[in-house]
Amino acid sequence: MKFKVIGKNIVVTEALKETAIKKVGKLDKYFRRDAEAQITLSVQKNRHIVEVTIPFEGGFLRAEEDSQDMYASIDKVIDSLERQIRRNKTRLEKKVHDGSLRFENIKLDDDVDEEPKYEIVRTKKFAIKPMTVEEAVLQMNLLGHQFFMFSNAETNEANVVYRRKDGNYGLIEPEF
Repeated sequence: MKFKVIGKNIVVTEALKETAIKKVGKLDKYFRRDAEAQITLSVQKNRHIVEVTIPFEGGFLRAEEDSQDMYASIDKVIDSLERQIRRNKTRLEKKVHDGSLRFENIKLDDDVDEEPKYEIVRTKKFAIKPMTVEEAVLQMNLLGHQFFMFSNAETNEANVVYRRKDGNYGLIEPEF
């Protein structure tokens, strides 16, 4: 597995980088050798945030955890990723046929129940009118939602704005 360590609002020391790579390297047993893990370490006020993203054929694995200590955040994010893999093992086996994940190394624990069947309980249709990102954020706030899908007036593509955990906003744009 290859690793890419990025720091935001933090100087990534060699010791911190080595620890992050060592801990995330434990997930190597679940992936092919050419998998690349992106590890983002950031600090916001007194929160130490670790985000790990591992793309693979058929999807990607992502987790973000925070705590008062960067090393504790690293441990929490690894636990979260392993839990995701175990919970979704059956679905991943059905979806991924190219060998990008190695399922023989995924052990189901008694304390982790597999994710229940996905059930769509409501479908909603609405007209999408072209608007700017700022208008979409305003509309989302007026509706009191956590996300809002809209047609971007500048690009004519479907976009989604969403409220992040830190109170800021995010924008999801399609990439073809």
